[in-house]
Amino acid sequence: MKRKHAKTLNAIFIHPASANIQWQDIEALLVALGAEISEREGSRVGVELFGDARVFHRPHPSPDTDKGAIANIRKWLESNGVKP
Repeated sequence: MKRKHAKTLNAIFIHPASANIQWQDIEALLVALGAEISEREGSRVGVELFGDARVFHRPHPSPDTDKGAIANIRKWLESNGVKP
């Protein structure tokens, strides 16, 4: 895992959740973990990882991911054994 991906993973696991993690960094981390990313309607993004498919909303107009989405991603990664 590249240093940038490790930094993003650490940021996802910080409590309380950070509000300044950019979505593109999260997408890059998920791809590095083996995820398949697909564009859906509107600002939705499909992510298939760990044999599980999830749909997230790409933030706009700000590139920063909201705390709720970060908490969901953290829980998903944690439940599949991914930790910093």
